[in-house]
Amino acid sequence: MAAFLGLSLRVTAQQLSVQASTDTSHIRLGEPVKMQVEIKVPAALKGYQLSLAILPDSFEHFEVVDRAKLDTLAPTAEYAGIFRQTTTITSFDSGRWVIPPIKYELIRPDQTVDSAFTEPLTIDVNTVQVDTTKAFKPIKSVRGVAWNFMDYIWYFVIGAAAMLIIGFLVWWFFIRRKKAPAVVVPPAPTETPYQVAIRELHTLEKDKPWHQDVKAYYTTLTDVLRNYFEQQFKIAALEQTSAELLQNIKPVTILNQQRDKLQAILTVADLAKFAKLQPAPEDHEDCLQKAIAIVEWTKPKPPATADADKKNGEK
Repeated sequence: MAAFLGLSLRVTAQQLSVQASTDTSHIRLGEPVKMQVEIKVPAALKGYQLSLAILPDSFEHFEVVDRAKLDTLAPTAEYAGIFRQTTTITSFDSGRWVIPPIKYELIRPDQTVDSAFTEPLTIDVNTVQVDTTKAFKPIKSVRGVAWNFMDYIWYFVIGAAAMLIIGFLVWWFFIRRKKAPAVVVPPAPTETPYQVAIRELHTLEKDKPWHQDVKAYYTTLTDVLRNYFEQQFKIAALEQTSAELLQNIKPVTILNQQRDKLQAILTVADLAKFAKLQPAPEDHEDCLQKAIAIVEWTKPKPPATADADKKNGEK
């Protein structure tokens, strides 16, 4: 099924254009469906930022099986940027299900936003047909098989080799080898999650690694924040997408207060890491300062300050 089925919403040549298609509209339970989204940025737009939609692992009776990397095509006279991404999905629920519209946004240099949605795509999921006109066959009884030594010879060989190896290890460790004196290693000084995060952020501030590799810089920056969230707030941040992380910080009040800063960092980082776009030079320093501000705002208070705040609250 090389040809893809279905079309998506198209807008004028001066606006963002997206198109979604699938390689089939009929599957059986568990069969894969390849959904391809093509994003076109008109040539009239310069210095844009593209906000990519990220499908959750499960949505509307569908499961995401694989996410291919974003492909960047050569620009043309009509389009300044052409991007394609293929996502493999499947369903284990029979019926006619709809892939909902997917939203994509393009941020212009003047901070105005163009939005475009893909059209909904319908997939029929069918069960395996069973011929009920035929009679059921009886269950066959268990049949015995004659024992043959050659069928198990490798088990004997492996068992004998294992016994020889174990015997040699016992002889070496308890008879041949002299017991070495125990070396006491002093415990390494421990750092709090706040201390680790702020030290690594100040290292980035000093080294300015975005001059060498922008993608590696944003990967390191977001990893520092995600590790800090895991250690300080017990949020599984390293395994979550940007959208999932922003959703899961809501119960943590002090962290949710910094939601706008975190969203701004993750948006620029995703563009640099996945869309192969180059953020503006001032964005690098701005994202770093926002990250430092988030860590400073959410750092744990000293015990004396925390006790005082608790007493004031009780009054």
